[in-house]
Amino acid sequence: MKYLTFFFYAVLALSKTAIGAPNFIFILSDDLAQGDCGSYGQKLIKTPNLDRMAREGTRYEQAYSGTSVCAPSRTSLMTGLHMGHSPIRGNRQAQPNQEGQKPLPDGTFTVAKLLKSAGYSTAVTGKWGMGMFDTSGSPLNVGFDRFFGYNCQAHAHSYFPTHLYDDAKRIDLPGNDGNKSINGKGEVYAQNLIADETLKWVREHKEKPFFLFYAITLPHDIHQIDNQGIYKNQPWTDQQKNYAAMVTRLDSDVGRLLDLLVELGIDKNTLVMFAGDNGSSFSSESPVGKLFDQTMGGKLRGFKRSMYEGALRQASFAWWPGTVPAGRVTDEPWAFWDFLPTVAELSGAKIPASVKSDGLTLASFLKGGSAPKRDYFYWELHEGTPIQAARWDDWKAVRNGISKPIELYNLKTDQSEAKDIAKENPELVSKAAAIFKSARVDDPAWPLTEKNSKKVKKK
Repeated sequence: MKYLTFFFYAVLALSKTAIGAPNFIFILSDDLAQGDCGSYGQKLIKTPNLDRMAREGTRYEQAYSGTSVCAPSRTSLMTGLHMGHSPIRGNRQAQPNQEGQKPLPDGTFTVAKLLKSAGYSTAVTGKWGMGMFDTSGSPLNVGFDRFFGYNCQAHAHSYFPTHLYDDAKRIDLPGNDGNKSINGKGEVYAQNLIADETLKWVREHKEKPFFLFYAITLPHDIHQIDNQGIYKNQPWTDQQKNYAAMVTRLDSDVGRLLDLLVELGIDKNTLVMFAGDNGSSFSSESPVGKLFDQTMGGKLRGFKRSMYEGALRQASFAWWPGTVPAGRVTDEPWAFWDFLPTVAELSGAKIPASVKSDGLTLASFLKGGSAPKRDYFYWELHEGTPIQAARWDDWKAVRNGISKPIELYNLKTDQSEAKDIAKENPELVSKAAAIFKSARVDDPAWPLTEKNSKKVKKK
Protein backbone atom coordinates (compact mmCIF):
# COMPACT_ATOMS: atom_id res chain seq x y z
CA MET A 1 0.00 0.00 0.00
CA LYS A 2 2.79 2.40 0.89
CA TYR A 3 4.29 1.86 -2.57
CA LEU A 4 0.98 2.76 -4.24
CA THR A 5 0.76 5.88 -2.09
CA PHE A 6 4.32 6.85 -3.03
CA PHE A 7 3.55 6.25 -6.72
CA PHE A 8 0.39 8.39 -6.50
CA TYR A 9 2.22 11.34 -4.99
CA ALA A 10 5.12 10.97 -7.43
CA VAL A 11 2.75 11.10 -10.40
CA LEU A 12 0.90 14.03 -8.82
CA ALA A 13 4.16 15.92 -8.40
CA LEU A 14 5.18 15.33 -11.99
CA SER A 15 1.81 16.40 -13.38
CA LYS A 16 1.04 19.26 -11.00
CA THR A 17 2.53 21.96 -13.22
CA ALA A 18 0.74 20.76 -16.32
CA ILE A 19 -2.76 20.50 -14.82
CA GLY A 20 -4.70 23.56 -15.95
CA ALA A 21 -1.58 25.20 -17.39
CA PRO A 22 -1.88 27.02 -20.73
CA ASN A 23 -0.74 25.69 -24.06
CA PHE A 24 2.01 27.62 -25.84
CA ILE A 25 2.41 28.14 -29.58
CA PHE A 26 5.18 30.26 -31.04
CA ILE A 27 4.79 30.87 -34.78
CA LEU A 28 8.03 32.03 -36.36
CA SER A 29 8.01 33.41 -39.90
CA ASP A 30 11.20 33.39 -41.96
CA ASP A 31 12.38 36.82 -43.26
CA LEU A 32 9.03 38.58 -42.91
CA ALA A 33 9.33 42.37 -42.75
CA GLN A 34 7.31 44.32 -40.22
CA GLY A 35 5.93 46.37 -43.11
CA ASP A 36 4.56 43.25 -44.87
CA CYS A 37 1.54 43.09 -42.55
CA GLY A 38 -1.67 45.04 -42.97
CA SER A 39 -1.85 46.07 -39.32
CA TYR A 40 1.53 47.76 -39.70
CA GLY A 41 0.40 49.65 -42.79
CA GLN A 42 0.85 47.27 -45.74
CA LYS A 43 -1.54 48.18 -48.59
CA LEU A 44 -0.83 45.66 -51.35
CA ILE A 45 -0.31 42.34 -49.56
CA LYS A 46 -3.35 40.88 -47.80
CA THR A 47 -2.84 39.52 -44.28
CA PRO A 48 -6.34 39.18 -42.78
CA ASN A 49 -5.39 36.57 -40.18
CA LEU A 50 -2.36 38.39 -38.83
CA ASP A 51 -4.56 41.49 -38.76
CA ARG A 52 -7.05 39.39 -36.80
CA MET A 53 -4.33 38.55 -34.27
CA ALA A 54 -3.72 42.28 -33.89
CA ARG A 55 -7.43 43.03 -33.58
CA GLU A 56 -8.17 40.21 -31.12
CA GLY A 57 -4.84 40.42 -29.32
CA THR A 58 -1.85 42.71 -28.93
CA ARG A 59 0.45 44.15 -31.59
CA TYR A 60 4.04 44.97 -30.67
CA GLU A 61 5.79 47.91 -32.32
CA GLN A 62 9.18 47.06 -30.81
CA ALA A 63 9.55 43.30 -30.59
CA TYR A 64 13.17 42.31 -31.18
CA SER A 65 14.57 39.11 -32.67
CA GLY A 66 17.63 37.34 -31.26
CA THR A 67 19.77 38.73 -34.07
CA SER A 68 19.41 39.30 -37.80
CA VAL A 69 19.84 35.84 -39.37
CA CYS A 70 18.11 32.48 -38.94
CA ALA A 71 20.06 30.04 -36.77
CA PRO A 72 21.29 32.38 -34.00
CA SER A 73 17.95 34.16 -33.78
CA ARG A 74 16.17 30.82 -33.29
CA THR A 75 18.78 29.79 -30.76
CA SER A 76 18.04 32.90 -28.71
CA LEU A 77 14.31 32.13 -28.80
CA MET A 78 14.83 28.53 -27.69
CA THR A 79 17.53 29.11 -25.03
CA GLY A 80 16.64 32.45 -23.43
CA LEU A 81 20.13 33.77 -24.20
CA HIS A 82 21.11 36.90 -26.09
CA MET A 83 24.00 36.87 -28.54
CA GLY A 84 26.59 37.68 -25.92
CA HIS A 85 26.03 34.24 -24.36
CA SER A 86 24.46 32.22 -27.16
CA PRO A 87 26.24 29.06 -28.34
CA ILE A 88 25.26 29.98 -31.91
CA ARG A 89 26.03 33.52 -33.13
CA GLY A 90 25.93 33.16 -36.91
CA ASN A 91 24.77 30.87 -39.70
CA ARG A 92 27.32 28.12 -40.19
CA GLN A 93 27.15 24.70 -41.81
CA ALA A 94 28.30 21.83 -39.60
CA GLN A 95 30.13 20.24 -42.54
CA PRO A 96 30.74 21.68 -46.02
CA ASN A 97 28.25 20.47 -48.64
CA GLN A 98 26.27 18.46 -46.09
CA GLU A 99 22.87 19.02 -44.51
CA GLY A 100 22.74 20.67 -41.14
CA GLN A 101 24.02 23.70 -39.27
CA LYS A 102 26.52 23.93 -36.43
CA PRO A 103 24.55 22.15 -33.68
CA LEU A 104 23.46 23.33 -30.28
CA PRO A 105 26.02 21.92 -27.83
CA ASP A 106 25.35 18.93 -25.65
CA GLY A 107 23.31 19.84 -22.58
CA THR A 108 21.76 23.00 -24.03
CA PHE A 109 18.67 23.95 -22.03
CA THR A 110 15.66 24.94 -24.12
CA VAL A 111 12.05 26.03 -23.80
CA ALA A 112 11.10 22.52 -24.92
CA LYS A 113 13.14 20.90 -22.15
CA LEU A 114 11.61 23.26 -19.62
CA LEU A 115 8.05 22.46 -20.61
CA LYS A 116 8.65 18.75 -21.18
CA SER A 117 9.87 18.52 -17.59
CA ALA A 118 6.52 19.99 -16.54
CA GLY A 119 4.46 17.37 -18.37
CA TYR A 120 3.93 19.15 -21.68
CA SER A 121 3.86 17.49 -25.09
CA THR A 122 6.29 19.26 -27.41
CA ALA A 123 6.66 19.58 -31.17
CA VAL A 124 8.47 21.62 -33.79
CA THR A 125 7.24 21.80 -37.36
CA GLY A 126 8.71 23.73 -40.27
CA LYS A 127 12.43 24.63 -40.25
CA TRP A 128 14.82 23.77 -37.42
CA GLY A 129 18.38 24.72 -38.43
CA MET A 130 20.13 24.04 -35.10
CA GLY A 131 21.54 20.55 -35.59
CA MET A 132 20.95 17.39 -37.62
CA PHE A 133 19.50 14.26 -36.05
CA ASP A 134 22.85 12.61 -35.31
CA THR A 135 24.05 15.60 -33.30
CA SER A 136 23.49 17.15 -29.89
CA GLY A 137 21.43 19.87 -31.58
CA SER A 138 18.76 17.58 -33.01
CA PRO A 139 15.30 18.81 -32.04
CA LEU A 140 14.68 15.34 -30.64
CA ASN A 141 17.68 15.76 -28.33
CA VAL A 142 16.73 19.15 -26.89
CA GLY A 143 13.25 18.47 -25.57
CA PHE A 144 10.95 18.01 -28.56
CA ASP A 145 8.84 14.85 -28.84
CA ARG A 146 7.95 15.47 -32.47
CA PHE A 147 9.57 16.99 -35.54
CA PHE A 148 8.27 17.42 -39.07
CA GLY A 149 9.77 19.50 -41.86
CA TYR A 150 13.22 20.72 -42.88
CA ASN A 151 16.16 20.32 -40.55
CA CYS A 152 18.81 22.17 -42.60
CA GLN A 153 18.15 25.78 -43.61
CA ALA A 154 20.06 25.35 -46.88
CA HIS A 155 17.69 22.47 -47.68
CA ALA A 156 14.77 24.79 -46.86
CA HIS A 157 15.71 27.12 -49.72
CA SER A 158 13.54 24.98 -52.00
CA TYR A 159 9.78 24.86 -51.46
CA PHE A 160 9.68 21.82 -53.76
CA PRO A 161 12.36 19.78 -51.93
CA THR A 162 13.28 16.21 -52.75
CA HIS A 163 12.57 15.22 -49.14
CA LEU A 164 11.45 16.32 -45.71
CA TYR A 165 11.88 14.67 -42.30
CA ASP A 166 9.27 12.90 -40.21
CA ASP A 167 11.01 12.91 -36.84
CA ALA A 168 14.48 11.70 -37.86
CA LYS A 169 13.20 9.64 -40.81
CA ARG A 170 13.74 11.02 -44.28
CA ILE A 171 10.60 10.98 -46.43
CA ASP A 172 11.14 11.36 -50.17
CA LEU A 173 8.83 13.54 -52.25
CA PRO A 174 8.62 12.01 -55.74
CA GLY A 175 8.11 14.58 -58.47
CA ASN A 176 10.07 17.29 -56.67
CA ASP A 177 13.53 18.14 -57.95
CA GLY A 178 14.60 20.56 -55.23
CA ASN A 179 14.97 23.30 -57.81
CA LYS A 180 16.25 26.45 -56.13
CA SER A 181 15.21 28.86 -58.88
CA ILE A 182 12.26 31.20 -58.56
CA ASN A 183 10.40 29.17 -61.19
CA GLY A 184 10.94 25.89 -59.40
CA LYS A 185 7.99 23.52 -59.57
CA GLY A 186 7.15 20.08 -58.32
CA GLU A 187 4.40 17.72 -57.29
CA VAL A 188 4.38 18.73 -53.61
CA TYR A 189 4.68 22.21 -52.11
CA ALA A 190 6.39 21.51 -48.78
CA GLN A 191 4.33 23.93 -46.71
CA ASN A 192 1.17 21.99 -47.64
CA LEU A 193 2.53 18.93 -45.82
CA ILE A 194 3.95 20.94 -42.93
CA ALA A 195 0.71 22.84 -42.33
CA ASP A 196 -1.40 19.68 -42.41
CA GLU A 197 0.95 17.83 -40.07
CA THR A 198 0.91 20.77 -37.66
CA LEU A 199 -2.86 20.80 -37.41
CA LYS A 200 -2.93 17.02 -37.04
CA TRP A 201 -0.51 17.17 -34.10
CA VAL A 202 -2.56 19.85 -32.34
CA ARG A 203 -5.73 17.76 -32.73
CA GLU A 204 -3.96 14.74 -31.28
CA HIS A 205 -2.68 16.67 -28.24
CA LYS A 206 -5.65 18.85 -27.39
CA GLU A 207 -6.36 17.02 -24.12
CA LYS A 208 -3.15 17.92 -22.28
CA PRO A 209 -0.87 20.95 -22.23
CA PHE A 210 1.39 21.29 -25.24
CA PHE A 211 4.12 23.48 -26.70
CA LEU A 212 4.28 23.92 -30.47
CA PHE A 213 7.13 25.72 -32.19
CA TYR A 214 5.71 26.35 -35.68
CA ALA A 215 8.68 27.62 -37.70
CA ILE A 216 7.13 28.44 -41.07
CA THR A 217 9.68 28.96 -43.85
CA LEU A 218 7.60 31.49 -45.81
CA PRO A 219 8.45 34.06 -47.17
CA HIS A 220 12.19 33.20 -47.14
CA ASP A 221 14.13 33.14 -50.40
CA ILE A 222 13.87 31.26 -52.84
CA HIS A 223 10.51 32.87 -53.63
CA GLN A 224 8.50 29.94 -54.93
CA ILE A 225 4.76 29.40 -54.62
CA ASP A 226 2.39 26.78 -55.99
CA ASN A 227 -0.35 29.35 -56.64
CA GLN A 228 0.00 33.11 -57.09
CA GLY A 229 -3.69 33.41 -56.19
CA ILE A 230 -5.08 36.95 -56.06
CA TYR A 231 -1.78 38.38 -57.28
CA LYS A 232 -1.59 36.39 -60.53
CA ASN A 233 -2.86 39.21 -62.75
CA GLN A 234 -1.03 42.06 -61.04
CA PRO A 235 1.36 44.04 -63.29
CA TRP A 236 4.33 42.88 -61.22
CA THR A 237 7.34 40.63 -61.73
CA ASP A 238 7.03 36.95 -60.85
CA GLN A 239 9.24 37.51 -57.82
CA GLN A 240 6.93 40.26 -56.57
CA LYS A 241 3.82 38.15 -57.20
CA ASN A 242 5.40 35.12 -55.55
CA TYR A 243 6.52 37.09 -52.53
CA ALA A 244 3.08 38.60 -51.96
CA ALA A 245 1.46 35.18 -52.41
CA MET A 246 3.91 33.62 -49.93
CA VAL A 247 3.08 36.21 -47.26
CA THR A 248 -0.63 35.67 -47.82
CA ARG A 249 -0.12 31.90 -47.73
CA LEU A 250 1.73 32.26 -44.42
CA ASP A 251 -1.20 34.33 -43.21
CA SER A 252 -3.78 31.75 -44.25
CA ASP A 253 -1.94 28.95 -42.44
CA VAL A 254 -1.87 31.07 -39.28
CA GLY A 255 -5.62 31.48 -39.73
CA ARG A 256 -6.14 27.73 -40.08
CA LEU A 257 -4.36 27.18 -36.78
CA LEU A 258 -6.31 29.87 -34.92
CA ASP A 259 -9.57 28.48 -36.29
CA LEU A 260 -8.62 24.99 -35.13
CA LEU A 261 -7.95 26.21 -31.59
CA VAL A 262 -11.42 27.77 -31.53
CA GLU A 263 -12.99 24.63 -33.00
CA LEU A 264 -11.33 22.45 -30.36
CA GLY A 265 -12.41 24.81 -27.58
CA ILE A 266 -8.85 25.41 -26.37
CA ASP A 267 -8.34 28.95 -27.67
CA LYS A 268 -8.92 30.52 -24.25
CA ASN A 269 -6.24 28.28 -22.77
CA THR A 270 -3.62 28.82 -25.48
CA LEU A 271 -1.10 31.62 -25.80
CA VAL A 272 -0.15 32.12 -29.44
CA MET A 273 2.79 34.38 -30.18
CA PHE A 274 3.89 35.33 -33.68
CA ALA A 275 7.08 37.02 -34.90
CA GLY A 276 9.50 37.21 -37.79
CA ASP A 277 12.93 35.68 -37.15
CA ASN A 278 14.86 38.63 -38.58
CA GLY A 279 14.35 41.51 -40.99
CA SER A 280 13.46 41.29 -44.65
CA SER A 281 15.97 39.87 -47.11
CA PHE A 282 15.34 42.89 -49.37
CA SER A 283 16.80 46.37 -49.31
CA SER A 284 14.38 49.28 -49.52
CA GLU A 285 15.53 49.95 -53.11
CA SER A 286 15.04 46.39 -54.36
CA PRO A 287 12.01 45.66 -56.57
CA VAL A 288 10.24 43.78 -53.75
CA GLY A 289 11.23 46.09 -50.91
CA LYS A 290 10.30 49.19 -52.86
CA LEU A 291 6.98 47.97 -54.29
CA PHE A 292 5.68 46.81 -50.93
CA ASP A 293 7.24 49.68 -48.95
CA GLN A 294 8.69 47.26 -46.40
CA THR A 295 10.32 50.10 -44.44
CA MET A 296 6.91 51.79 -44.07
CA GLY A 297 7.97 55.03 -45.67
CA GLY A 298 11.49 54.88 -44.30
CA LYS A 299 10.34 54.25 -40.74
CA LEU A 300 12.90 51.48 -40.21
CA ARG A 301 16.44 51.41 -41.57
CA GLY A 302 18.22 48.28 -42.72
CA PHE A 303 17.36 44.68 -43.44
CA LYS A 304 18.62 41.15 -42.77
CA ARG A 305 22.27 40.82 -41.63
CA SER A 306 22.53 44.34 -40.28
CA MET A 307 22.17 45.72 -36.76
CA TYR A 308 19.66 48.45 -37.57
CA GLU A 309 16.01 48.42 -36.51
CA GLY A 310 14.75 47.07 -39.85
CA ALA A 311 16.83 43.94 -39.25
CA LEU A 312 16.05 43.43 -35.56
CA ARG A 313 12.56 44.83 -34.99
CA GLN A 314 9.87 42.33 -35.97
CA ALA A 315 6.21 42.11 -36.85
CA SER A 316 4.83 40.49 -33.69
CA PHE A 317 1.50 39.64 -32.10
CA ALA A 318 0.22 37.85 -29.01
CA TRP A 319 -3.21 36.20 -29.06
CA TRP A 320 -4.85 34.59 -26.03
CA PRO A 321 -8.60 35.30 -25.94
CA GLY A 322 -9.70 36.55 -22.54
CA THR A 323 -6.15 37.04 -21.27
CA VAL A 324 -4.16 39.10 -23.78
CA PRO A 325 -5.93 42.48 -24.24
CA ALA A 326 -7.73 42.79 -27.57
CA GLY A 327 -6.73 45.66 -29.83
CA ARG A 328 -3.79 46.77 -27.74
CA VAL A 329 -0.79 48.33 -29.50
CA THR A 330 2.36 48.90 -27.47
CA ASP A 331 5.78 50.31 -28.29
CA GLU A 332 7.43 48.95 -25.14
CA PRO A 333 10.30 46.69 -26.23
CA TRP A 334 10.96 43.00 -25.57
CA ALA A 335 13.21 40.39 -27.17
CA PHE A 336 13.27 36.72 -28.11
CA TRP A 337 15.33 35.77 -25.06
CA ASP A 338 12.37 36.79 -22.87
CA PHE A 339 10.27 33.87 -24.14
CA LEU A 340 11.79 31.15 -21.94
CA PRO A 341 11.30 32.91 -18.57
CA THR A 342 7.83 33.98 -19.71
CA VAL A 343 6.58 30.43 -20.30
CA ALA A 344 8.27 29.35 -17.08
CA GLU A 345 6.17 31.79 -15.08
CA LEU A 346 2.94 31.15 -16.96
CA SER A 347 3.26 27.36 -16.77
CA GLY A 348 4.74 27.10 -13.31
CA ALA A 349 7.68 25.13 -14.71
CA LYS A 350 10.95 25.61 -12.87
CA ILE A 351 14.15 26.76 -14.53
CA PRO A 352 17.02 24.82 -12.92
CA ALA A 353 19.25 26.94 -10.71
CA SER A 354 22.22 25.98 -12.88
CA VAL A 355 20.61 27.44 -16.03
CA LYS A 356 21.39 31.02 -16.97
CA SER A 357 18.83 33.13 -18.83
CA ASP A 358 19.26 36.66 -20.13
CA GLY A 359 15.51 37.11 -20.48
CA LEU A 360 12.90 38.71 -18.27
CA THR A 361 9.37 37.39 -17.90
CA LEU A 362 6.69 39.04 -20.03
CA ALA A 363 3.81 37.42 -18.13
CA SER A 364 2.41 40.68 -16.77
CA PHE A 365 3.21 42.58 -19.98
CA LEU A 366 1.25 40.07 -22.07
CA LYS A 367 -1.77 40.57 -19.84
CA GLY A 368 -1.74 44.36 -20.24
CA GLY A 369 0.91 45.49 -17.80
CA SER A 370 4.17 47.27 -18.49
CA ALA A 371 7.21 45.66 -20.08
CA PRO A 372 9.93 44.60 -17.66
CA LYS A 373 12.71 47.10 -17.02
CA ARG A 374 16.23 46.08 -17.94
CA ASP A 375 19.68 47.55 -18.20
CA TYR A 376 20.07 46.94 -21.94
CA PHE A 377 19.40 44.78 -24.99
CA TYR A 378 22.44 43.31 -26.76
CA TRP A 379 23.06 41.76 -30.19
CA GLU A 380 25.99 40.60 -32.24
CA LEU A 381 26.35 38.73 -35.52
CA HIS A 382 29.16 36.71 -37.09
CA GLU A 383 28.52 36.74 -40.83
CA GLY A 384 31.82 37.95 -42.18
CA THR A 385 32.91 40.98 -40.14
CA PRO A 386 31.50 40.61 -36.59
CA ILE A 387 29.06 43.42 -35.79
CA GLN A 388 27.34 44.53 -32.58
CA ALA A 389 24.42 46.58 -31.33
CA ALA A 390 22.95 47.57 -27.98
CA ARG A 391 19.92 49.45 -26.79
CA TRP A 392 19.24 51.03 -23.41
CA ASP A 393 16.29 53.32 -22.75
CA ASP A 394 15.82 55.11 -26.11
CA TRP A 395 19.51 55.01 -27.05
CA LYS A 396 20.72 52.62 -29.76
CA ALA A 397 24.39 51.94 -30.50
CA VAL A 398 25.69 50.11 -33.59
CA ARG A 399 29.24 49.04 -34.45
CA ASN A 400 29.68 47.67 -37.97
CA GLY A 401 33.02 45.99 -37.33
CA ILE A 402 35.51 45.87 -34.49
CA SER A 403 37.66 48.66 -35.97
CA LYS A 404 34.65 50.77 -36.92
CA PRO A 405 33.42 53.71 -34.86
CA ILE A 406 30.38 53.29 -32.63
CA GLU A 407 27.28 54.93 -34.08
CA LEU A 408 24.64 56.35 -31.75
CA TYR A 409 20.94 57.07 -32.35
CA ASN A 410 18.04 58.36 -30.29
CA LEU A 411 15.14 56.06 -31.17
CA LYS A 412 12.62 58.34 -29.51
CA THR A 413 13.28 61.15 -31.99
CA ASP A 414 14.94 59.16 -34.81
CA GLN A 415 13.64 55.61 -35.04
CA SER A 416 14.84 55.43 -38.66
CA GLU A 417 18.42 55.83 -37.39
CA ALA A 418 19.11 58.58 -39.90
CA LYS A 419 21.30 60.86 -37.74
CA ASP A 420 24.38 59.50 -35.99
CA ILE A 421 24.85 61.64 -32.87
CA ALA A 422 27.91 59.86 -31.49
CA LYS A 423 30.23 62.86 -31.78
CA GLU A 424 27.92 65.02 -29.67
CA ASN A 425 27.55 62.37 -26.94
CA PRO A 426 30.95 60.90 -26.01
CA GLU A 427 29.73 59.75 -22.59
CA LEU A 428 26.98 57.67 -24.19
CA VAL A 429 29.44 56.23 -26.69
CA SER A 430 31.62 55.20 -23.76
CA LYS A 431 28.62 53.53 -22.15
CA ALA A 432 27.92 51.64 -25.39
CA ALA A 433 31.53 50.48 -25.54
CA ALA A 434 31.26 49.22 -21.98
CA ILE A 435 28.09 47.27 -22.83
CA PHE A 436 29.71 45.79 -25.94
CA LYS A 437 32.48 44.48 -23.70
CA SER A 438 30.56 43.36 -20.62
CA ALA A 439 27.48 41.85 -22.31
CA ARG A 440 29.40 39.07 -24.02
CA VAL A 441 31.47 36.06 -23.10
CA ASP A 442 34.22 35.11 -25.53
CA ASP A 443 33.61 31.92 -27.45
CA PRO A 444 36.38 30.33 -29.57
CA ALA A 445 33.83 29.59 -32.27
CA TRP A 446 32.78 33.25 -32.46
CA PRO A 447 35.82 35.45 -31.79
CA LEU A 448 35.19 39.18 -31.94
CA THR A 449 38.32 40.04 -33.88
CA GLU A 450 39.25 41.55 -37.23
CA LYS A 451 41.41 38.50 -37.88
CA ASN A 452 38.27 36.36 -37.68
CA SER A 453 36.39 38.60 -40.10
CA LYS A 454 39.16 38.37 -42.71
CA LYS A 455 39.28 34.60 -42.34
CA VAL A 456 35.53 34.28 -42.94
CA LYS A 457 35.63 36.54 -45.98
CA LYS A 458 38.12 34.25 -47.75
CA LYS A 459 35.71 31.28 -47.62
